Amino acid sequence: MLGPGKNIPIANLCVYTSTREFSGITMFKCRTNKNLGWNDRPAMRNFFALFACAILTCCCLSAQDQSSSAPATPSSSQPTSQSTDNGKQRQDVPAEAGGPTDNVGPYAIPKKKADDAPPPPPVTPKKVDEMPDYSLKVNVPLVNVDVMVTTKSGEFVPGLKKDNFRVMEDGVPQRVSQFSVSEAPITAVLLVEFASTSWPILADTLNASYAFASTLKKEDWVAVTYYDMQPHILTDFTQDKRAVYGALNQLRIPGFAETNEFDALYDTLDRLDRVEGKKYVILISTGVDTFSKLTLDKIMKKIKDTKDVTIFPVSIGWYLREYCEVNHCTGMTHGIASMGIKNIDYLQADNELRTFASMTGGRAYFPRFEAEFPEIFHAIGDDIRHEYTLAYTPTNTKLDGTYRKLKVQVIAPDGGPLKVRDQKGKDVKIEVVARDGYTAKHTVD
Repeated sequence: MLGPGKNIPIANLCVYTSTREFSGITMFKCRTNKNLGWNDRPAMRNFFALFACAILTCCCLSAQDQSSSAPATPSSSQPTSQSTDNGKQRQDVPAEAGGPTDNVGPYAIPKKKADDAPPPPPVTPKKVDEMPDYSLKVNVPLVNVDVMVTTKSGEFVPGLKKDNFRVMEDGVPQRVSQFSVSEAPITAVLLVEFASTSWPILADTLNASYAFASTLKKEDWVAVTYYDMQPHILTDFTQDKRAVYGALNQLRIPGFAETNEFDALYDTLDRLDRVEGKKYVILISTGVDTFSKLTLDKIMKKIKDTKDVTIFPVSIGWYLREYCEVNHCTGMTHGIASMGIKNIDYLQADNELRTFASMTGGRAYFPRFEAEFPEIFHAIGDDIRHEYTLAYTPTNTKLDGTYRKLKVQVIAPDGGPLKVRDQKGKDVKIEVVARDGYTAKHTVD
């Protein structure tokens, strides 16, 4: 490569000569028969002299180019900071900067971070004479109660005030300190029974699940879980309706014939303990438990100890139950895992679903026909999104871990029963739905 200001080397001259005798027509049309000799042609001698000079000049220029293109080696006696690179002074590389130490310097020299000054010592308050050293800590529990007030037809009763509610704990009236009407998005788990039982039950399961998914709003958070012998999470909490439908589309071929309802419900409540805020469980099930490791007493204790969770059970398989009750085929309605099941077993399952709902402040639904599912889930959505939230400090301040029963009443300003009239002026009966009780905190001395 040639740098700026360098000469371009001239190509070497090449001359081909011949000393043999030639004959023929020459350029000057002269014929000769004599050999060409050195002494016979003075011009030839001059030409060869010029040719030799040209060759020597080219060799000298080539050697000069090679010597100028070689990098200059710094002397060992000069310091590193005085070395040069193409005529420019090279940057000295500090040892603490790291990186390369040749003719390429660092981009930036890192600065050492100054040590933070130690925080000042805390100010010790002045001690007052004749005053003992002690601290007072008071733990005041606050109980939250969600109340649904509707008519017999399921319509929400709006416009109620704090004075319209009376809360009783173990028969003792409590003073309501906080009151609000919640219209927030829901956080719910759709817990579905999907086992190898019978096709009418499976069809009700899918129809009810899709009916619930159609009522969701874009702000709602929903997780989908199904159970047979054990619970299976299809999708975690999501606000995407397509994800919910995609999870339900996986329910096509059932696996085991067992329906372990208690185990699945316990697992769901245990997972919801780690989710903050108000939660709901939409339980779509026949209510029949065939092979759970947990007993009814254990699952009821778990429900009592769980806070901020409301269960809405929706029973399925009623058409098949009523058909087999008339035609005496009840023993085969719930699959091979429950051979010989009787109508009393279904009645017990219905009672369990009602108990789960009443203990948590929800409602249990028992539809007879498939067309009832959309109306039921619209009613559940209205109940969830329109609730009165009450809070009070209990008069019983003992933290003994006991279960305390609750009763919520809706009263008029004068203390009597509240009367609600419809648009035509007729009296309408109202329903007050709240949880049956709660478990107090337990502090070990």
